[in-house]
Amino acid sequence: RVNGERTVTVQIVPPREVPLETAVERVRNEIVLGMKANGEVPATVNMSISGASDSLATTRAALTGNFVVAVLIAYLLLVAVFSHWGYPLVIMLSIPIGVSGGLVGLWLLNLVGAVMPSIGLAGFTQPFDLITMLGFLVLIGTVVNNPILIVERALRNHRERAQDARSAVLEAVSARVRPIMMSMITTVIGLSPLVFFPGSGTELYRGLGAIVMFGLLISSLVTLTLIPSILLLILERGRPLATPMPREG
Repeated sequence: RVNGERTVTVQIVPPREVPLETAVERVRNEIVLGMKANGEVPATVNMSISGASDSLATTRAALTGNFVVAVLIAYLLLVAVFSHWGYPLVIMLSIPIGVSGGLVGLWLLNLVGAVMPSIGLAGFTQPFDLITMLGFLVLIGTVVNNPILIVERALRNHRERAQDARSAVLEAVSARVRPIMMSMITTVIGLSPLVFFPGSGTELYRGLGAIVMFGLLISSLVTLTLIPSILLLILERGRPLATPMPREG
């Protein structure tokens, strides 16, 4: 008895190939809510999930908080590098783009596994578990690298070489497109075996690899189009996003 009420505890151990988050979701939908909806369990009986499920919820909340802190730290570091509050905001636009790209890539991966199982792609199904969510933390430090190269080069051309806004941005993109594409291609190729050809023991990190790979791929392509356009618009108007940070001395 717990608090004077008769209690029955049922321990459920999911198979090793089933992620904990997926198992908890199945128990909640198919057993707790499903049995009550079908009338198999009286309304007077309370059913709750505890144990590893509580730890899962706590870990997810902590991971969300860590993501916010990581974004804030990345922004402050960029502010220190550029000595400016505004231009880092242009670079930070790559983070939501990278996150969206990772989600779209994961959805496409599961879509392929669902619609084409006959050619051996059924194993591509990847749940959105906690390990997969860690890929977003990796993306924060990855997707901002390419916009930094373009923004820094364009500002240098505009300030030190006295180039007009359009010439400064065009030269920056032309000079930085090769290293951006090289780093993106090598990273995508390096992660492809983990994502598309998983082996024994790699299933746990396949979702993380998919988030990083697709997020970096899409953000790199957007970096070469959207970020230069926004930066050009700002420089042509002749007004920075914010006033520069005051310098000592």
